[in-house]
Amino acid sequence: MRVLGIETSCDETAAAVVTEGGDVLSDVVRSQVALHAPYGGVVPEVAARDHARAVVPVVREALSRAGVTAADLDGVAVTSRPGLAGALLVGLQAAKGLAWAAGKPLVGVDHLVGHLLAVFLRRGGAPAERPAFPYVALLASGGHTAIYRVDGPSLGAIRELGATRDDAAGEAFDKVAKLLGLGYPGGPVVDRLAEGGDAAAAKDAVPRPMARKDSLEFSFSGVKTAVARHVARRGRPEGQALRDLCAAFQGAVVDALVQKTVRAARAEGVERVVLAGGVAANRGLRARMAAACARRDLALFIPPFASCTDNGAMIAYAGALRLAAGERDALDLAPETRTALPRVTRKGGGVR
Repeated sequence: MRVLGIETSCDETAAAVVTEGGDVLSDVVRSQVALHAPYGGVVPEVAARDHARAVVPVVREALSRAGVTAADLDGVAVTSRPGLAGALLVGLQAAKGLAWAAGKPLVGVDHLVGHLLAVFLRRGGAPAERPAFPYVALLASGGHTAIYRVDGPSLGAIRELGATRDDAAGEAFDKVAKLLGLGYPGGPVVDRLAEGGDAAAAKDAVPRPMARKDSLEFSFSGVKTAVARHVARRGRPEGQALRDLCAAFQGAVVDALVQKTVRAARAEGVERVVLAGGVAANRGLRARMAAACARRDLALFIPPFASCTDNGAMIAYAGALRLAAGERDALDLAPETRTALPRVTRKGGGVR
């Protein structure tokens, strides 16, 4: 089975052709980072307009690299939720038009499910080390941060164990980078600077977020505020002081992500842990999660960088599994800004 996947949920226009077994035949991603950088974040209308310009060329390139035509496909998968409404609509309309014209079945894919299954993708013919079900997955990106128990690939087999009450981890990285004058996107820059910093030198400036041992929820808005107050009092740091502050901030965020993911795996009695989402590309997170899992005899599975950030391959694979299960969606499939996965974490502060 060969399935085309189209992803336009936020600021990447992506398309890929993937087999039911997870072999990536092509994967094309067109980033909008340069368009949004002057604004310090994603502008929804700008994103939707650029998707409209790019989606057809990107799909054509994905088909060409895979050496197939629309007639050779067994189906078309598209991100239908969650995401920016206008951006999702562009991808949906392109997928519907292609599926209708080629007479192929259409399936919508939840973007978060795509991330949670990206660990099964095989790129470049290299064998992928794949986890067995069940596993506990940390999904951390610019818009989402949550821990899930994954018992299978279907929506009903995925259960949220805890999520952020406010900012996502990637969002916190971007906001702190903006405070420090590091540009957008902030995650890669902070990660690079943190590597040469001493977190202990600036630990008093950054508190540990939601350190309660009995909670699997996150809160990163307070960490961002602490950095903002530090900058307001002392000005923007430079040189080694900047690297130290980045190391302290990243350490606080990464420690929370690692500790609660490991805690969740032990509480669920699951021996496998998966990293997913754009923040899974963070080198500090990868290193600390690997060390923490090794200490507790947990098997850790981390997708390659290309499978962590938004991509069409994960959408194609999740769609292929839906098609293999006999599932189809009608041409009236509509975009939804929220995930279909049930949420247990309530946004906002206060005692739970």
